[in-house]
Order: sequence, then C-alpha cells, then structure tokens
Amino acid sequence: MRLLGITLPENKNLQYGLAAAIYGIGIPQGLAIAEQAKIDPMKKIKDLTTDEEAAIRKIVETMKLEGNLTREIGQNIKRLKDIGSYRGTRHARNLPSRGQRTKTNSRTVRGNKRMTMGSGRKKESKT
Repeated sequence: MRLLGITLPENKNLQYGLAAAIYGIGIPQGLAIAEQAKIDPMKKIKDLTTDEEAAIRKIVETMKLEGNLTREIGQNIKRLKDIGSYRGTRHARNLPSRGQRTKTNSRTVRGNKRMTMGSGRKKESKT
C-alpha cells in the first residue's frame, strides 16, 4: 500500500505501520485514523481491502504531513528567530528552547563537543 508516495511496511499492523512510515503520524494518530476509517488498528497492512485503503487515503490526504509539515515547522522557527524572541535565539544558538538545564545535560541539542572535566586537577605521573 502506498500513501503520499511512501510504501507502508506490509507486515506491520495498521496503527504502527502508519506511525513508522509517515512523518507527522505517531502511534495515537495512527489509532485515530484507523478508528475514523472504522478499521481494526491491529489488522496487517497486507490484509486491507481496496475500500479500506481508499478510506485511509481519504483521511490522510486531509492532514498536514511530510514535506508540508516540515516546511511549516521551519517557517515557525524562522519567524521566532526574525522577531528576536527568546525561543528564537535559543534555536539560533542550538540550545534547548524549553527551559531545560544546560550545565550537565542537553548533549543531543548542543552536540558532544563539550567534555566533562572532572575535578580540574591534572593527574601526576607515577615516575
């Protein structure tokens, strides 16, 4: 089954297959789509009928997903940077923008360029 130009994994359940393959759909959203289309969310994607595929396709096409979603997120971040908000400056500096501490954590946002130093004293050689 193909949705939005993406081939969904055949052997996964509908709920998890949608979440794994399409950017912007998570597991709860996949469950909501299945319920809206009146399909069992634990049904395998390869077992779907053409009518069920059409119902899913109709629901998914109304949502903002993939490229449109990434473009909108990028525009929102650019807007925050342009107006000079605190969140915008945090995005510009590649720092956490939601109030997390940065002294010890935030390795994923900052990158692993800063190393922990220990006590700051150099160890003496044993010669």
